[in-house]
Amino acid sequence: MIAFWILSPFMVLAALGILFVRKAVHAALLLAVVMVGLAILYLVQDAPFLFATQIIVYTGAILMLFLFVLMLVGVDAGDSVVETIRGQRLMAAVVGLVFGLLLALGVAQTSVGAIVGLDEVNKGGNVPGLAQLLFSKYIFAFEVTSALLITAALGAMVLAHRERLTPKLSQADMARQRMRDYADHGKHVGPLPSPGVFARHNAVDTPALLPDGTASELSVSRVLAARGNVQSTADLADDVTELTTGDDEEARR
Repeated sequence: MIAFWILSPFMVLAALGILFVRKAVHAALLLAVVMVGLAILYLVQDAPFLFATQIIVYTGAILMLFLFVLMLVGVDAGDSVVETIRGQRLMAAVVGLVFGLLLALGVAQTSVGAIVGLDEVNKGGNVPGLAQLLFSKYIFAFEVTSALLITAALGAMVLAHRERLTPKLSQADMARQRMRDYADHGKHVGPLPSPGVFARHNAVDTPALLPDGTASELSVSRVLAARGNVQSTADLADDVTELTTGDDEEARR
């Protein structure tokens, strides 16, 4: 009970933060706090298998996958306020209320002793008892769930696979295509300018400078531009002046 009263306020605050923070990365980190707290509660309730599963599978694998996707792809804060599915907020509220009701009923039944206690269930050990239930009484449901997960993985592979309908372009074909795009649409022929030009470091938030001194929008990721994390030309003025002055002094020497 001591662990519950210590962890529960932090878990509730983190769960509320998931609902109200505007950045997806912050929400994922708060979700990690909730998951770790839940794992500790499993441990103090003599459920080591659920503790290990919560840490290894959910916190260590699934949540880290969320964080990697967010860091690689990037999500603008304005994307989270767009409702892509009609009525999804109402459905989420109803499902949350139903889940809360089920959770309250389960806690109430445990408190009044309507279900079997954990001491009796874990008489021969938590992990052996759980394994005996999964591979005896619930073997059919366990195997059906395994088949469902395998089917979902195969379906994702099939949906993500693309058949090549045209022959692979060679380097000469791509060069000719770039020239046609430049002649027809004025598209940039060569590779995009790299960031970090006239900078003290190869920072991705530092735009390249064109010959007239203006910043090239093509050299910076659109995600950084949407977040407002791109350095302006005024921020680079001192670096440009110092570098050009140093070049002139070396040329005189």
